[in-house]
Amino acid sequence: MRWMGLGLLGLAAAVQAAPDQRIALTIDDLPWQRLDERDDPELAQRHAQLLAALKTAQVPVVGFVNEIKLERDGQVQPARVQMLRDWRDAGFELGNHTRGHVDLHAIGLDAYEQDILRGEQTLRPLLAERGQTPRWFRHPYLRAGETPQQRAALAAFLDQHGYRIAPVTVDNSEWIWAFAYDHVRDTEADPVVREARLRQLRRGYVPYMLNKLDYYEDQSRQLLGRLPAQVWLMHANALNAASIDELIAATRRRGYTFITLEQALQDPAYAHADGYNGAGGISWIHRWAMAEGKPRSFYAGEPKVPRWVLELAGIADE
Repeated sequence: MRWMGLGLLGLAAAVQAAPDQRIALTIDDLPWQRLDERDDPELAQRHAQLLAALKTAQVPVVGFVNEIKLERDGQVQPARVQMLRDWRDAGFELGNHTRGHVDLHAIGLDAYEQDILRGEQTLRPLLAERGQTPRWFRHPYLRAGETPQQRAALAAFLDQHGYRIAPVTVDNSEWIWAFAYDHVRDTEADPVVREARLRQLRRGYVPYMLNKLDYYEDQSRQLLGRLPAQVWLMHANALNAASIDELIAATRRRGYTFITLEQALQDPAYAHADGYNGAGGISWIHRWAMAEGKPRSFYAGEPKVPRWVLELAGIADE
C-alpha cells in the first residue's frame, strides 16, 4: 500500500496534502434538452435510462427546469410534467432555469425577472406536493449580468423570492456533443453507420469531459492554491442517458466524491468577487480570476470540441 513506511508524521502529512476532490452534479434544461425544438420517439426510454443511471450511481443532483418545454402548442402536457415528477420522486432537487431559457443580456433585467416567475408556475406547486419549495436558480447560457449593478439587482430579486444562484466552475461544451449525437440519431439511415458514429461520440465524450475537469482543476490551483468543491454543468439529453454512468464512474476513479450543491457552496471560494462584465457565459473560476486581474495567458489551454464533432453537430465553432 502507498502509505506503508511513512510513519505517523508522514502519514498525517500525506493525508493533509491529499486534494479535496469534491464535486456537485447539476443538470440543466429539464424535462429534456431541445424538447421544445424536436420530437424524440425514444424520449420516454432515454428519460428512464438517465434517471436509472443517476439513481444507480447514488449521486445527489439538482435539475434545472425550463417550463416552456412542458408545453406543446401552448398547452402543458401532463406526460412532460410527469417527467419532472419522476425527477422529484427519485430524490433529486428541482430548480428554476427561467421559463423560456432566456438570455438576460438580450431581454433585460425586468423581462428576465418576469420569466423567472413564469418559470415556477408548475414547478412550485409540484414541489409543494412534497412540502418543498424551489430554492436554486441557474442562469441560462451562464449569462449572469454585464455590470456589477445588474448582477446585484438580480441577486436581490432572487433572494426576495427564495432562490440561491447555482454557479458553475466546471464549464464545458457538452451540449455540442449532445447535438451531434441527436443529429446522428435523427438523420443517419444506415443502422450500422449510425451505431458506429454514436459509439464514436460516446467514446470521445467521456475523455473530453474529464479533460475539462483536469483543466479547471489546474485553473483552481493556480488561482486559489487548492481545489475548491466544484460544480459541474450537464444537460438532460440522450448522450448523457447513454454515457453518464461511465462518466460518474471515471470521475470517482480519479478520487472524486459527489456532494450536494448546498455542500459545495459552503466552500469559501464561492464568496470570491465576480470580476466578469462581458456578454458571454463563463466558469465562475474565470470570473474570480478576472476580479484578480489575471493576464490573458492565465486562461490558455482550455480543451476544445474536436472538429469532427462540430461537423456532426452542424455547428461552425464553439
